[in-house]
Amino acid sequence: MPGTYTLGSWYDPEGKLRTFACRTSRVSPFRMLLDVPVVGKIGDRLTSYFRDFGKFDGHISDTVAGGFLLELEMTRSQRVKFADKLVWLEKKQKDPTIRDARREARYVPSTPHSALTLADGRVVPCFVIDASPSGAAVSSEVQLPIGTALAVGSCVGRVVRSFQEGFAVKFVEPTPNLSEMERRVITPPTRKARHRAQVDTGEKAETADDFYWI
Repeated sequence: MPGTYTLGSWYDPEGKLRTFACRTSRVSPFRMLLDVPVVGKIGDRLTSYFRDFGKFDGHISDTVAGGFLLELEMTRSQRVKFADKLVWLEKKQKDPTIRDARREARYVPSTPHSALTLADGRVVPCFVIDASPSGAAVSSEVQLPIGTALAVGSCVGRVVRSFQEGFAVKFVEPTPNLSEMERRVITPPTRKARHRAQVDTGEKAETADDFYWI
């Protein structure tokens, strides 16, 4: 499920908080695991927003390569309502008709982390929000102006549009199909992503079965 987040220590050139894209696939009424372009540090506070969930405040309790564990700050009654919403969303996601309709509208790579190669040779990690054979929308710690030449993975293109959490890139040569597009757009992270099985929060540690898979 796609969303956005802001870190208290990241600002744009105008002094406003930067907004980045993110995605979550594991959620509980207490915490969620996010894939992100900018990880932050343990203890950092942030605000996140998801269309189907709403706005959340919380702090980072653990980090992995390309992601972090967000501890959600809620009252007891808010957690109960959120748990009910998660149950409903899980049932909704199991509807194959809904899933197919979303794939036709846009393609979301199963692995969102890739890299941008700029004209000066710099390589910058990025988060692929969604993509198609002709282009991709990405979020990164750098916000590039329209017209910038670059490569997303091995697909060469130019920035054609900017938006709050990132920018859109149009490829010079469209890829022939979705499988080839994902192979060329996604660059595997160089660091190993390893998440601790238990998180010391003072509560019983959650396992994979304690999360809702979205």
